[in-house]
Amino acid sequence: MYIEGGRLVWVWFKELLGVIPPPSQVQKFAVNCIWFQETFGECPEGADEETVRRFARTYIMMLLGTQLFADKSGNRIHIIWLPYVARLEEMGSYSWESAALAWLYRCMCRVENRHVVKLAGPLQLLQSWIFWRFPRFRPAGYDTCSWPLASRWSGYNPSYSEKGPRVQSTRLKIDMLQSRDVVHPEALEPRHMAVWRSVTSLIYFAVVEWHHVDRVLPQFGGVQPLPRPALNIDFLMSKDGRGSDRWFPSALQHWHILWETHVDHVLRFDVVADPRPSHTYLDWWSQHGKRFLSPEFYLGDPRGVPIPVEASQRGPG
Repeated sequence: MYIEGGRLVWVWFKELLGVIPPPSQVQKFAVNCIWFQETFGECPEGADEETVRRFARTYIMMLLGTQLFADKSGNRIHIIWLPYVARLEEMGSYSWESAALAWLYRCMCRVENRHVVKLAGPLQLLQSWIFWRFPRFRPAGYDTCSWPLASRWSGYNPSYSEKGPRVQSTRLKIDMLQSRDVVHPEALEPRHMAVWRSVTSLIYFAVVEWHHVDRVLPQFGGVQPLPRPALNIDFLMSKDGRGSDRWFPSALQHWHILWETHVDHVLRFDVVADPRPSHTYLDWWSQHGKRFLSPEFYLGDPRGVPIPVEASQRGPG
C-alpha cells in the first residue's frame, strides 16, 4: 500500500474522501485535525449520498484518531484508518472494544516509565468507566445523562488548587473500597461474562496485549483451576509498527490466531453467591501486596475500632 512515496495512498484518499490535503497539513502519513475540521466541519444541506458517505468516513476517522486511539499529539489523524472506513457497512463487524482495550493497556504500561509525563489512549472512556463502576469517585453535580454517555462528565475540570487534595482524597477512597465496590453486579450477568472470561490476545495493529484472566480465578471462590504463571510478553512491548512496512497478521500470526479462536477459550465455571476474595487469596495478598496507597496518618488510628468477628475468618492481616 505504501509504495512510490505513498502516491497510491493519496489516490485512495482522494477516492474515499473526495479531496487531498495540502502538503503543509501532512506529516508522513498523518493529517492535521484542523484540516479535517475546516474541510469537513459541516455536511452541505441537500448533499447526495456519496457526499454524505465521505463526511461520515471523515467523522469516523476523527473519532478513531482523537478518542478511541488517540496518541499524545492529539492533533493528527493517521490515514491507516482508510481501509476501515472504505466500506461503512462492515464497520460494525470489527471488534473496536478489544482494540481500544489493547491500546489503553499499552498506554498505561508506557506511562509507568518515570520519564513519561503524558498518558494517551481512550481516556474519556476510562474516566467514564471509573465513574460508572465506582460511584463514590463521581464528581458531584455531573450525574445528568447525555449522549454520548461518556460526555456526561466531560465538563469536570477541577481547579489547580484542588489537584493536590484530590489525589490524596482519591487514594483514601481506593484504600477504603469494600468487596461490594470492586465486583460490580453487572459484571456477573451472563451477557457480560463471556467477555471478561475470555483468555485471548487483544490486538491493535502492532500492539498485542494478553487478556490473562485465568491468573486471578481463585479469588472468585469455589472449585477452580490453579492460577497459571504470568506470561512474559515483554518483547511485544517494543512493537509499535514503526520502521519498514509489515503485514501484522503475518508478522504476529500466533497472536492473531489466538484472537480469531477466542470463542474457544472462554473459561467455564460457576460464580459463587459471595464473590469476595477467598481466604487463600487474602493470605497471599497480605504477605506480598501493597495494602494501602495513603500514608498512615490519613488512614486514622484503628486502635479504638473493635475488630469484627468475621475478620479472623478471612485470613491474617
